[in-house]
Amino acid sequence: MVDRGVSALSLPDDWPAHPDPILALNRMGSFDWDLDTGLFHMDAQAHEVFDVRPDEYDEHPETLAIRVPRAEAYRLDGLVAQALKDGSENYGAYFRIRCRDGTLRWTHTQGYIRRDETGRPRRIIGIVRDATQELSESRDRSEEAAEDAARREQTNVVQLTTAALAHARTVQDVIDVLKDTHGLTHLGATSLVMGLVEAGRIRLIAEGPAGSFVPGTDVTRIDEPYPMSEVVRTLTPRFIESPQEFAESYPLLWPHLTDLDITAAAYLPLIVQARPIGAMGLLYSDRRGFSPEERNVLLALGSSIAQSMQRAMFYEQEKDLATGLQQAMLPRTIPSVRGADVAVRYRSGSTAGSLGRDIGGDWYDLIPLPGGRVGAVIGDVQGHDTHAAAVMGQLRIVLRAYAAEGHTPATVMARASVFLHELDTDRFATCLYAEADLATGVVQVVRAGHIDPLIRDADGNCRRISVPGGLPLGLSAEFGRLEYPVGTLELDPGHTLLLCTDGLVEQPGADLDDGMRTLTALITSGPDDVRDLADCLISVAEERGGDDDVALLLLRRRGLEAQHSGGRLQQHVAPGDPEALTEARHMIRATVRAWGAKERADEIELVADEMITNALMHTEGSAIVTLRVLGGSERRLRVEVEDSSSALPRRREAGESGVSGRGLLLVELLTDVWGVEARGGGKCVWCEFVVPEGDWTEGD
Repeated sequence: MVDRGVSALSLPDDWPAHPDPILALNRMGSFDWDLDTGLFHMDAQAHEVFDVRPDEYDEHPETLAIRVPRAEAYRLDGLVAQALKDGSENYGAYFRIRCRDGTLRWTHTQGYIRRDETGRPRRIIGIVRDATQELSESRDRSEEAAEDAARREQTNVVQLTTAALAHARTVQDVIDVLKDTHGLTHLGATSLVMGLVEAGRIRLIAEGPAGSFVPGTDVTRIDEPYPMSEVVRTLTPRFIESPQEFAESYPLLWPHLTDLDITAAAYLPLIVQARPIGAMGLLYSDRRGFSPEERNVLLALGSSIAQSMQRAMFYEQEKDLATGLQQAMLPRTIPSVRGADVAVRYRSGSTAGSLGRDIGGDWYDLIPLPGGRVGAVIGDVQGHDTHAAAVMGQLRIVLRAYAAEGHTPATVMARASVFLHELDTDRFATCLYAEADLATGVVQVVRAGHIDPLIRDADGNCRRISVPGGLPLGLSAEFGRLEYPVGTLELDPGHTLLLCTDGLVEQPGADLDDGMRTLTALITSGPDDVRDLADCLISVAEERGGDDDVALLLLRRRGLEAQHSGGRLQQHVAPGDPEALTEARHMIRATVRAWGAKERADEIELVADEMITNALMHTEGSAIVTLRVLGGSERRLRVEVEDSSSALPRRREAGESGVSGRGLLLVELLTDVWGVEARGGGKCVWCEFVVPEGDWTEGD
């Protein structure tokens, strides 16, 4: 061992086998404190100084508590701990011990710290001596100095506690600081109670030690005869200096405290801006009375605790408000989608140590679209604050609106980018929009700076799908690059499409590719059900922690046997082309009969012809007619006619001799249901015919 201090002692390394006789001649006891084992060796003279017999001492410093009062022990522990921490070579202190006959006498100790070559303290060698004679001539002055030292130590505890409270974010953090072994217990308190004022009542939020709870005090009225209620009512602290005073002042409470050996108590109101927010009680088992200085110290401590508690309450309120805002911006419910199983999950990345407004802009959405299609959105607005959440909410709404209008996926993304650019914000967002036709399994994907999607096969294997992408939303408009390439992928029955934000992928110390490989392996080994798989993924994110939010959307296409879907046929009809109109009629007639819906073939042909003619007559440009078979509880045949005009059709009354104006009446009369949908720059007029199951041929 390397001795880094200049020691006045000449103790050999094998002490206490050979104690120094010179120390004994000078009535000094010596000790050797092994910091590795915790053993505190003392020679015979040291036993005399502490007034303990060899059979009363087991070489553990805790045993000396029978001779060293608690306040003195706390002061010595703090002195030694500070010397070890700041690299001191030695320390010295006067302290009092309680002799066998109950009297107090002054003792002095001097310790020398030995450290190894790394600077780590390994051993303390020192002396103890009876300092009574040395201090007898200035006893009064010494006692006053000791009291000053004790007061300084109490003030130091207040400062340390206040510094610790500065890092407390929540109410529970404040309670934990106060209950910590380096907190209020250094003031000698054996029990702590604390309550907050809520709606004219005091709700208990902390009590200790275990088993000290008083029945019926969990929530008390301010006008009840309890000490915390009194200090809240009067805004005045209450110092109880004896058990008798406690019993006389609070007869309802005292019987429940008799087993705790309480001898004194201090109840302090927690006041902020002249308003009580709660109260705190410190209960003591070895004290009688409080000096003016001690009362001042406790009052200062109560003021500091009140400020910290108020700050923690504001933090929690702000956090709840921010979290509520973020949840309100996300979809309240996810619609059921025919032909698919869907699961969504969200995990907030804000932690107890973060600011209350630290919420993110991650979001998901599922948008039902005409013709059995569905749009799936995942995105992430830059930043972690309420502004990011607000931008996210606006962006989610406009994306949903653009998709519902019938725009193509690339147009949806481009318009959303322009919207974000024109919004009064400096934020950008990454986004991925997937439009899936669940009847065919074709998925069109547009990516704006977001991570790629993943697909899990029916057998469980998962793979990353590389999709061409454009700039994040907001940036593409700024740099004039609004082109978003569209990727196409096939989603077979039983396959699952997974969209997520980077909080699920990124890990500290690993790049994005490694994170994607880890995620694909996790999905491969995960459960089959999409809801169980979503729970599994989000629980892994919870365990991993991190301050980034996670949004997750899984869409699994069901098997063909659950869809009952039939064919789909489409034809383009140009204006001023009689042959094209004739071909469309023939196509409709032949297709309907081929599909076996011959009982309603004439009605379907007549209505389709009317819809196509209206589109060609009342709009500019061509028309696109689409026939498709829809499944479900009943088989239906759907006719769609798209044109480039956004003007909606309106019903008109036909004249007595006129032949026009009866189109919509005819459509309404012959169809089971009809309607109009916006489709980007135009519209789609559609209608459906219910065809009994028996009318379908075996091959459809």
